[in-house]
Amino acid sequence: MWLPLVCGSSLRAQIAGLDALTVLDLSSSARTAGLGMDYLSVAAPDLNLGLDNPSLIDYFGHACWAMNYTNLFAGANFGSLAYGRHFQPIKGDFLFALRFNSYGSFDRYDETETQQGTFFAADYVLSVGYGLHIDSSFSIGVNFKPIFSQYERYKALAIALDVCGTYQTPSRNFSLTLMGRNFGAQLLTFNGTTEQLPFELSMAVSYKVSNAPFRLYGQLSELQKWDLRYNDPLNPLITYDPYTGTYSQESWIHRALDQSGRHLVIGVEFDMKKVFFLRLGYNYRQAQEIQGTQNLNFSGFSFGVGLHKKRFCFDYAHRNYHLGQGLNYLSLTFKI
Repeated sequence: MWLPLVCGSSLRAQIAGLDALTVLDLSSSARTAGLGMDYLSVAAPDLNLGLDNPSLIDYFGHACWAMNYTNLFAGANFGSLAYGRHFQPIKGDFLFALRFNSYGSFDRYDETETQQGTFFAADYVLSVGYGLHIDSSFSIGVNFKPIFSQYERYKALAIALDVCGTYQTPSRNFSLTLMGRNFGAQLLTFNGTTEQLPFELSMAVSYKVSNAPFRLYGQLSELQKWDLRYNDPLNPLITYDPYTGTYSQESWIHRALDQSGRHLVIGVEFDMKKVFFLRLGYNYRQAQEIQGTQNLNFSGFSFGVGLHKKRFCFDYAHRNYHLGQGLNYLSLTFKI
C-alpha cells in the first residue's frame, strides 16, 4: 500500500480512503505554505502560483524557473523544479514541473533480523500545466500529473488531473478560484490492491483591502465531504460517566461550528511596496487534529516572509505541527 506521510497541508490521512498519494496534497511553494493554503487565488507575477493553480499560469516575457524545497520530518525531503513558457501560435501558457518526495534510506532486514543492506522510498510527480486567459476577468487551467512511486522493489503508477477556473475583478482586488483536484486513478499497484487518489473539491478567494497594505486570503477545502472529524480516543465525541451511567455529547451548535470550521483556512499577506512580504495563516482543522492536550504549541499556525525583485523572488515559510518540530519551506523563482 502507499506509504503514509503525516505532514500534508491538512492531514487528509485521517479520512478513510484518502491516505494514498499524500504527495499530491503538499503545498508546493513557501508563499502558499506561509498562508496555510493548498493553493492561492491572486494575480501576481509569480510562477509558483500556477504550480498548484493552473488557471494562474502566465507568461512574463522571459524564461521563468522556480525551485522549491522542504525538509520534512524524519529525514524525508520534498521539492520541485518548474519551468514556464509560451509556445507560438498556441493561445495560453504552459508550466512544466517535476516534484519529488523522498522518504530517505532504510535498513533492510530478513525474518532472522539479519541486515540485508538498504533501500529507498520516493514519489515522483511529473506535472504539465496549461492556463488560458479567456478575457480580462476569467481564466481556466488544467494540470496533468503522472505519479510514479517506488518503495524498495515495489512500484506503482497513477494519473491525476486538476481542473480549475478563476474570476478576478478588473481592479484585481478580488479573486476567486474553483478547483477539482486529483481526478484520476491508479494504473499500476504495489500488491494488486487499487487505492483511491485524494480527490478534492475546493474554493479559494483573496481580497485586497483598498488603501491598506495587506491582502486577505481564504480557502474552503474538502467540499465533497461535510464531516471531516474522526473519533479521537483521547478526545471522544461521546463520553460515558461510569459513576452515573450516563452518556454525554457536544451540543449541535458546537458540532456544526466545528464541522464547518474544519473546511476553512484563513491568511493575511502584508505588502511593503511590492518588495517585502509578511504572511500569516491559520488552519483550524490542523490545529484540532494535532494540538497537544496539555501545552499550547501553536499547531495550525504558519508564517512566512518574501523578498520580490524584478527578476527573482525568494520566499520562506514555517508551519508548526507540534512542540518538537515544524516544517521549513524555501522557494526561489527567477527569470532569464
